[in-house]
Amino acid sequence: MTEQTVLIIDDEPDIRELLEITLLRMGLDTITAGNVENALSQIENYHPHLCLTDMKLPDGNGIDIVRYLQKHYPHIPVAVITAFGSMDTAVEALKAGAYDFVSKPVDLPKLRELIQTALKLSAGKSKQPTPADGDSDTHSSSILGNSPAMQQLKATIHKLARSQAPVYIHGESGSGKELVAHQIHQQGSRGKAPFVPVNCGAIPENLMESEFFGHKKGSFTGAMADKQGLFQAAHKGTLFLDEVADLPLTMQVKLLRAIQEGAVKPVGGLEEIPVDVRILSATHKSLEHEVAAGHFRQDLYYRLNVIKLKVPPLRERQEDILLLADFFLQKIAERWQMPPIRLSPAARQELGAYGFPGNVRELENVLERASTLCDNNTIQPDDLQLPVEANMTACAVTPLPNPSPARGEGLEEKEKKSRGEVEALPAWNPVDEEAERDLILRALEQTRWNRTKAAEVLGMSFRQLRYRIQKYGLDEG
Repeated sequence: MTEQTVLIIDDEPDIRELLEITLLRMGLDTITAGNVENALSQIENYHPHLCLTDMKLPDGNGIDIVRYLQKHYPHIPVAVITAFGSMDTAVEALKAGAYDFVSKPVDLPKLRELIQTALKLSAGKSKQPTPADGDSDTHSSSILGNSPAMQQLKATIHKLARSQAPVYIHGESGSGKELVAHQIHQQGSRGKAPFVPVNCGAIPENLMESEFFGHKKGSFTGAMADKQGLFQAAHKGTLFLDEVADLPLTMQVKLLRAIQEGAVKPVGGLEEIPVDVRILSATHKSLEHEVAAGHFRQDLYYRLNVIKLKVPPLRERQEDILLLADFFLQKIAERWQMPPIRLSPAARQELGAYGFPGNVRELENVLERASTLCDNNTIQPDDLQLPVEANMTACAVTPLPNPSPARGEGLEEKEKKSRGEVEALPAWNPVDEEAERDLILRALEQTRWNRTKAAEVLGMSFRQLRYRIQKYGLDEG
């Protein structure tokens, strides 16, 4: 046999023969099976580099093959052939762990491209991995953290990297969603191709179509030359749509079509250009709520959310804080070309107890500021300037009582407010958006809508508070 072998699983002899001829012309060896039982036997005997299976088989279906390989030979990619238009079946296969899917009638050029990409993924991994190999895979990630939440995240990233399925990454601002997306790209078969991140909320609406799909010279005022769009820039690689919930509805329609067709038409162009990209998306908002509110198209949501991945906030992995802090301080010292910067024992204790509502990004900003303020390259608690009110998130969080209506306040409460005294709020550790909204509203009411004071009470920056006020529609107050 040649170096790489592909197992073709289909109960129709004509289809098997067509696929065999296609693969043999690519210089690949083939073995075939007509049902699930025979396929499992062939996998055990030959340990192929790739499996290509039909969905409907006499004694089961392609999902059975996918699950078996995921359990026993996770290093062998499997692509599923589905009936034309059966997107639900394709999504089910991807969620089960399929590398990709092909629709009938099979487009042979696309099939050849898929096979070449999949075989790159399995190259050099034809042996069944040992537990030690699995540990190596988990720790090969550049994402820092040894907490259980991060170990689970790294293991999931490694699994998702083997697939071509779209992944929707959900997490709070500053939690590292782009880093997670980059790791999924880097560990997969597209790792050497471009990774193109785009912040969907940062592109002016009138320029969005041109940015995503490119434009032809003279297609609009200011189009002085042809321009390649983001889809073309990410060809053969990964396009990461950050803050995808911020896309306007008109652009959502065009994005959905580009994903479905695998082609884009530049502004002012006449012909569509084929593109091969894997789509990863992220947002700190709840896409489900955006769909329910009519702000996000449900059909696009289903296209993007084939697999959902949650990035844990820093408060859920507090044992990683000091590891991250040492890493950032090393980076800062190298960038500023100065001796190593250290945390005093008291500063380390204070960092470890703080909840970091701004997550990893806030931690990095705190350390950069503290590195500027500290003496003798040693950071003390005062250099950190952590908000006192929020520095209790390691403690248990008690449910928030309903804020008392202003007209029902007693004399003592009114006198406190007139003197600018503010009742201490529970620790900043909201379990969901509703709890976050209630806590912000309570802080605003207690400070008579003095936003600067409310931000201090909540332990966040004025800008962070202003963003949340807009997010929850609290401007009317």
